[in-house]
Amino acid sequence: MPTFVYMTRCDGCGHCVDICPSDIMHIDTTTRRAYNIEPNMCWECYSCVKACPHQAIDVRGYADFAPLGHSVRVKRDEEKGTIAWRIKFRNGEKDMDLLAPITTKPWGSGTHVLRDETPPTQEQRDSQHLFNEPKYIRFDEGEVHTLESNGLKMKKGVTY
Repeated sequence: MPTFVYMTRCDGCGHCVDICPSDIMHIDTTTRRAYNIEPNMCWECYSCVKACPHQAIDVRGYADFAPLGHSVRVKRDEEKGTIAWRIKFRNGEKDMDLLAPITTKPWGSGTHVLRDETPPTQEQRDSQHLFNEPKYIRFDEGEVHTLESNGLKMKKGVTY
């Protein structure tokens, strides 16, 4: 589902350029509008769609699950802390509204900051684990955690 930009809505703020993980959103130097330089390389992560404050970016759905003529609109409301998705089917009779909380945090305000961690020892550097991996998957205590050791119970009929 490659993205495309409505040029009449885009003001060239660059939010989509900053957040695109595959670096395919760019600002045209003559029109000062965003555009997708390589639609086939789009990761379909919707980051640019969600980041755009003017709802200027849309996504073309593939015909196997999103028939021609449909539309997906995304509205990010920072004040309410929500993202609203409106899916309109091409027959015009059916709309689907989805509302989700914004779960991302502003850049640099993460709960875990690596600069606050102590540097790894030589033993940790030689280990096959990633930096602080045992600590964060709670494997540093030498035992494998289970549902029971965490005080959880398995529900009947639910496959894990």
